[in-house]
Amino acid sequence: MSSVRALTSYVFLVTVYAASGVGERDGTRDGRFCDIDLISGKTKVRAHRVVLAASCEYFDAMFNVGLEESQKGRVILPSVPPGILPMIIDFIYTGEIEIDKATVQHLMIAADMFQLRELVIGCGEFLKRELHPSNALGIFRFAETHNCIELAEEALAHAQANWNLVANGDELLELPLQQLNTLLSSEQLKVDNEAQVLYPALKWLEYDPANRRRHCFEVLSHVRLPLISPQILDDAIKTVQDPSIVVALKTVRVDMKSGRGALVSLSAEPRARARRMLVVAGGSCHDAAPHPPHAADNILSSVLKFDLHKREWEELSSMGIARIQPGVAMLGGRVYAVGGEQGSQILANGEVYDPQTDKWSNIAPMKEARCEFGLTAWNGNLYAFGGWVGSDMGSSVEVYDPISDEWTLCGKMPEPRFGMGVVNFEGLIYVVGGCTHTWRHTRDLLCYAPGSRKWRALAPMRHARSQAAAVVLGAHLYVIGGNAPRRTVLASVERYSFDDDSWEEVASLAEARAGCAAGAADGVLVVAGGDSEGAGERAFYRARTTLASAELYEPARDAWRAAPPLPHARAEAGAALL
Repeated sequence: MSSVRALTSYVFLVTVYAASGVGERDGTRDGRFCDIDLISGKTKVRAHRVVLAASCEYFDAMFNVGLEESQKGRVILPSVPPGILPMIIDFIYTGEIEIDKATVQHLMIAADMFQLRELVIGCGEFLKRELHPSNALGIFRFAETHNCIELAEEALAHAQANWNLVANGDELLELPLQQLNTLLSSEQLKVDNEAQVLYPALKWLEYDPANRRRHCFEVLSHVRLPLISPQILDDAIKTVQDPSIVVALKTVRVDMKSGRGALVSLSAEPRARARRMLVVAGGSCHDAAPHPPHAADNILSSVLKFDLHKREWEELSSMGIARIQPGVAMLGGRVYAVGGEQGSQILANGEVYDPQTDKWSNIAPMKEARCEFGLTAWNGNLYAFGGWVGSDMGSSVEVYDPISDEWTLCGKMPEPRFGMGVVNFEGLIYVVGGCTHTWRHTRDLLCYAPGSRKWRALAPMRHARSQAAAVVLGAHLYVIGGNAPRRTVLASVERYSFDDDSWEEVASLAEARAGCAAGAADGVLVVAGGDSEGAGERAFYRARTTLASAELYEPARDAWRAAPPLPHARAEAGAALL
C-alpha cells in the first residue's frame, strides 16, 4: 500500500450513512443469535450471517455460493487490520462510521474489498478535503491502486495545479515511472516555463540512478526541450552528478543542436496551462488614426490578448462598457476589469472575463468609485488601492471576495495616491511610484502585508515617476517608463531586487512611454502602447501621442527589441497575464 503523506494536523471527522444499515447490533454484544466469528489477528467480532449477507455483497457471496467459509463458524480475515474490522462490522450494522486521518486508508481498502460503496465514497470525500501539495501524489497513487477513479482524478488535478510545490516534495521522487510519465506529459501542468518540468525530471532520475538511468530518454521525451533555452539546458546538465545521465543529456543536446531530431522532437508547443497571454483591456486613443471598434469619445471597450509564445495579437470579446485607467487583474484563471473612467464619470462597477466562454459578466461594484488605482490578486481575493476617488485622490483599500461577490473596505494607505504601480510577490503587495498631495511624481516603494495590514517603506526608486508599468519577473520588480517632472515621458527602466532591497537601472526602452500595458512570462517582459511626447498642451500626467508599438525585453541580454505592434494605438489600458 502506498502511503499518503502528511494529512493536515487537525483531526477531521466525517460521518457516513449507509443505506444498508440495519440498526444497532445489540444482539452481538452478549452473543445472542450470533452464528459467525470474524477474526483478524487477536481481534474477534461476533455477528449474524443473515445480517452480513443482506448488507454486504462480499459476505453474501461467501455464505451463499458454497465457499468453504459458509460451512464454518468462523471467518479469518488477515488482510483487514485488527483495529479496522470492528469499525467495518459496526458500519454494516448501523450504517454509520467516523473517519479520521489515522484510519482513512485502511477503511478505504477494507471497504473496497467488502464492496461497501458508500464507505468508499465517504473515504474518498475525506481525502479530497485533505488534499495538499505535500500529499497529492501519495493520494493519487493510493487512489489508482484501489481503482478510485474520481479521487485519483482530483488528486492528479491538484498536483498539476500546484506543480512547483509538488515538484519540490519527496513524493515525486518515489513515483513509479508510469505515473511520472503521466505527470510530465500532461497539458495541465501549471508552469511558467518548461525548465520547471526539466529539473524535477532530472531529480527523479538521480534519486535512484542505478535503476532509473535506463529510463533517461523516455523521461526526457515528455519534457518539451525545444522550449528551453540552450543556456538553461547547459546549466541543468551541470547540476547532474550521474555520468550516464550526463552523457544522455549531452547526446540530446547535440541531437537538438544538429537539427536531426532523432532523439527528441525539434518543435513543441507550450502546455495548455503554460500558454501565457497578456490581456489588454480598455484604454484611450488620442491620435488621429482610425480607432478600434467599440470606441466612444476616444475611450475603448475593446480587449486584446498577446500570445507570448506565438508573438501574435488577437481580439477578444469587448467589455460591457468602455473604460480608461481601469484596474485589471487575473484571479482564478479569469480576468477582472474594475473601475476606471468614462467621460467625466469615475466608475465603481466591474466585470469578469472567462476565457473558456470568451464572455464578460458583471460583478458587484466597489464601495468607492475609482480610476488610476492599483488592483492585484492575493490569496483568492482582489485588492484595490487608492486611485482618483471622486474629486480627489484616495487612500482607501478594499478587498473583493469572488465567492460572495462582495467588496469590503479594509483599511487605508499611508497617504492618498494615484497613478502608481501595484504588484504582488511571495505573499506581499508592493506599491511603487505615483502621485500624492505632496509630489506629482514619487520615488516611493511601499510594502503591504495583507495578513497584518501593516505598511513599510522600502528603498526608493532612482527616478520619480507616475503612470509607469510595474511587472514582476523572477526575483525582481521592473518599473518601466512613466511620467516624470518637467512634463517628461520616460524611456528609462529600473528594477528592484526583492532579495537585496536595492534598485539598478537596466536598458532603456526604444520609445519613451507612459500608461503602457505590460506583463512578464517565459523569461521576457512585454510592453505595448502608451502615451508619448506630443506637441501642444497637456495635463501634467498625460501625454497626447498614443503609441501602437510594442517591445520585448530579455534580462539575459539586457536589451529591448521590437515586438508585433498593437492592431490599434492604445494607452491607459489595464493589463493582466492570463
